[in-house]
Amino acid sequence: MLKGKTLNAGATIGIIAPSSPEDKEIINKKIEKFISLGFNIKLGSHLFDKYGYLAGSDQDRADDINNMFQDSSVDGIVCFRGGYGSIRTLSFINNKLIRSNPKFFCGYSDITLLLNYFSKLGLITFHGPMINSNFDDLATLDSFMSIISSNTSKYTYDLNLYKEITYLNPSSFTGKIVGGNLSMICSSLSTPYEVDMKNSILLLEDVNESPYAIDRMLTQLIYNKNLKKCKGIILGSFDGCTLPDYTKSLRLDQVFTDRLKPLEIPIIIGFPFGHSYPNLTIPIGCKAKFSYEKKLFTVEETFLT
Repeated sequence: MLKGKTLNAGATIGIIAPSSPEDKEIINKKIEKFISLGFNIKLGSHLFDKYGYLAGSDQDRADDINNMFQDSSVDGIVCFRGGYGSIRTLSFINNKLIRSNPKFFCGYSDITLLLNYFSKLGLITFHGPMINSNFDDLATLDSFMSIISSNTSKYTYDLNLYKEITYLNPSSFTGKIVGGNLSMICSSLSTPYEVDMKNSILLLEDVNESPYAIDRMLTQLIYNKNLKKCKGIILGSFDGCTLPDYTKSLRLDQVFTDRLKPLEIPIIIGFPFGHSYPNLTIPIGCKAKFSYEKKLFTVEETFLT
């Protein structure tokens, strides 16, 4: 297992845009906020590039990823934003370079496939906020800062703190943390970059998808037989996945119950990660366990050195 080093005040963070572009003014404003948290930064050469809905060409965006891992002055890497496009960089990633230079790597949403691909290479990655995230949300900030400076083998999330969390097939479970954005996970099916769900704790979240679309994607994973491989499923934020009128629709909670309860796999609903806030930082690729009796989710191995 490959691990980056812990990041403390003064660490140099490489900032890249593997997916969609953003206006230069917004990028600079968000970077100023991130610097105020106590970090030094190094910008990817193509951070400000634009090519339609992509932040530059596939090769250029992949080069920024490869170069940040190779650069010995960079301590960790945080993606600027998601959107779309990281899947197009995967065939340009230098696997040997990633394995030889393990570093903290963080993002979510469209970054999901990079997180899980690097995890397949042996690197612990992190599903968490990006540079354009709202670090004024204290729970999001506290989780991020706590994770990046931790090398404990018993890092615990106390689900008793979140009263909105509910459960299907309530039980304890143990597995390897994988997953992230539901749409991106489905887009990886039957490709060389498909997310490995065997003996996993599968994280799922999404944004601005109608309940029928969530139903469709979950059904795809059911028919693909991937969900039956999981030891447990953790559903995060599904922000914007509601409707003003349910006359001709199931509610999202009904979709989850209808599609997932028959799997007879323990499921946590409403864990605070994803496109809403708080967006807690979670290591991808680590073994973890959930105690239903205590309502504690514990990462059971160190994720940084």
